[in-house]
Amino acid sequence: MKIARLILDTNYFAYYDKYYKQIRGGAMGSAFTQVLANIYMYEWEQDLIKYQKSKNEIYGRYIDDIFMTTNEPEHKICQILDKENNKNVNIKINYQIGISVDFLDVTIQNVNNRLRTVLYHKLAAEPYILPFTSEHPRHILRNIPCTAILRAAKICSDVNDFNVEQHNIMISLLLNGYPPKCIDKCFQHFFKLNAATSVLTDLNERTYQHLHQKLLRQPIRREKQLNVRLIDLIEAPTVLQSKIWDKSIMYSRYPYNFTVLAVYPNNFKIGGNKILLNITTN
Repeated sequence: MKIARLILDTNYFAYYDKYYKQIRGGAMGSAFTQVLANIYMYEWEQDLIKYQKSKNEIYGRYIDDIFMTTNEPEHKICQILDKENNKNVNIKINYQIGISVDFLDVTIQNVNNRLRTVLYHKLAAEPYILPFTSEHPRHILRNIPCTAILRAAKICSDVNDFNVEQHNIMISLLLNGYPPKCIDKCFQHFFKLNAATSVLTDLNERTYQHLHQKLLRQPIRREKQLNVRLIDLIEAPTVLQSKIWDKSIMYSRYPYNFTVLAVYPNNFKIGGNKILLNITTN
């Protein structure tokens, strides 16, 4: 608690030759501020979680962004959210309601009672990436097309949406000086590596769905590192296992803090004429 108080009470910054002290909240981008925000949100969201569970609805949160589904009339859900908005003077929410909402870097749509996900693009976004003429190592430049196509395959739940995104990626790469041969080679390597070349050649729907689901369930790098350190429970009981915690990292273990895409399968069916909600806190 003393360390927390020290961090919160000693935020200073300079602006036009004057020094200012932040007297409310924490520094943007601070690792501690993110943990503290999770603690606040964990306490704040409990009523909403209980309500969503009672209605058998979806609730997902990533730090201060929330995604929900509901079958309630819009005026009723607005009343519930307005009530939540007055619960804590330090937490104010803005919400978006409709059959299509943007959540993080994903646009989630209710299409015939099925969740459909596509990549979200900001209206003001420019097709700018690291130019091919930059003085970065070649392996970094080669990774950019692969990372972009991987992200699209993870997010787009429909092969046709993925195809559109694939063309957008190609145009962006060309505008930033990437040779067509380099782009083709990176794309072919990605699909060959994932045994999905039929998606590249003829947009095979079945193969794409297999690829999409496989990529969604792939562990992130940190999870892979932790899994490597796990030992067989029979050969080494839990009490004898080495700790998997990295003392230099502070982990948050709060529920409902996940990416929605990694939880629900493709064509996840939702009953009724559900509306979707994106809630942002500040």
